Amino acid sequence: MAEDAGYWKRSKRVEEISDKDENRELVLSGWTSNLRNLKSISFIRLRDGEKDIQITCKSDETRALSKKITPESVIAVRGLLNKNESVDGNYEIIAEKIKILNLAKAPLLLDVSGKVKADFDTRFDSRFMDLRNPRNIAIFRIKSKAITIIRDECLSQGFVEVHTPKIIATATEGGTQLFSVQYFEKRCYLGQSPQLYKEILMSSGFDRVFEIAPAFRAEEHNTPRHINEFMSIDIEASFLDHEDVMKILENLMKKLFDGINREPSLKILNYELPEVKLPLERITYEKCIKIAREKGVKIEYGEDLSTEALKTIAENLPPLYFITQWPSSIKPFYAQPFEHKPEITKSFDLMSGSLELASGAQRVHDPILLKKRIVEKNLKVEDFVFYTKAFEYGMPPHSGWAIGAERLTSILTGIENIKECTLFPRDRRRVIP
Repeated sequence: MAEDAGYWKRSKRVEEISDKDENRELVLSGWTSNLRNLKSISFIRLRDGEKDIQITCKSDETRALSKKITPESVIAVRGLLNKNESVDGNYEIIAEKIKILNLAKAPLLLDVSGKVKADFDTRFDSRFMDLRNPRNIAIFRIKSKAITIIRDECLSQGFVEVHTPKIIATATEGGTQLFSVQYFEKRCYLGQSPQLYKEILMSSGFDRVFEIAPAFRAEEHNTPRHINEFMSIDIEASFLDHEDVMKILENLMKKLFDGINREPSLKILNYELPEVKLPLERITYEKCIKIAREKGVKIEYGEDLSTEALKTIAENLPPLYFITQWPSSIKPFYAQPFEHKPEITKSFDLMSGSLELASGAQRVHDPILLKKRIVEKNLKVEDFVFYTKAFEYGMPPHSGWAIGAERLTSILTGIENIKECTLFPRDRRRVIP
């Protein structure tokens, strides 16, 4: 049979094969593994993502070619699908023809199957090969599904998707955790957060906005929970208070956890998410301090909650819960204080165990109070004129929150190291690949 232009065109992915394909001629393409050449027969495992299938070579031609193939080579196989419950996956292709599309070098840079463990540096140095492991592909399928659920939910709630600048003139929250860049004749920074621009848009009448985009923080951490470039998921909404956006967030978490639990990729990770019961429990910062002290943690009111404190607080709480009413002293200048108790803000953190998953608040919308808060944080009002100007010509009350997509993926997959939830992670030492 002549090999026309479509002769080696892939018929379908392995995951799409079903009993309807039995005894049909298929063309499959992918990467090779578990090559076995016996006396009168040869076997190849062909992988194209999270799934693989056995290729059985019986003819002299296919057996001869299979002996030339190295692990992780890319091939195309044409043959009949046979249902065989004695093989892994219950199907095999009886190869009629094999075409080597790209022969892999040997030895390999790492064991794609993960049976031979490699350290993180080895894995990330050859990330293209590390990502071939079905476990790793599953992580990013789940991440993609999570972002799709979030986007669909935001759109259904009347939010408009926006994209704000990532090269900025001043810090979002002050401090020194900024990457500076030379922008023509000026010194600018990579954006820590779209926060200030989200708020400006509230003055513009957008009413409800969301953004899913990169953010950058020059934090000198080197832990499994920190990266310096991440995807930030942000919302902002006019005429809603902190309680309103907390309800949006907890309903979103319910849909996320339920939706991801139905994802086949989660089974590859051998993980199951707990049930989310609404409403989520709310516990004040003040009560957190009290619980931590009762359990022997040394902590003063007004300090940020340490990892030790958060672990003791989480012991008797559900998998997801809110910590509310944080002190003004440890929240950004844009967090709205309570009118009757200005030392406390209308702010919250969504927690997963001892890990902060999201942070949000009702924002200051009064320009006089906003400028006062900027000064209290030892920042210069003149550095924020582009932002405060929007508050002087009609700014509605507004609230919002932000989630780190990689940290969220870590929780949804049970993967402890956030770098594994990043295709090409950026930390203190790594900018390649």
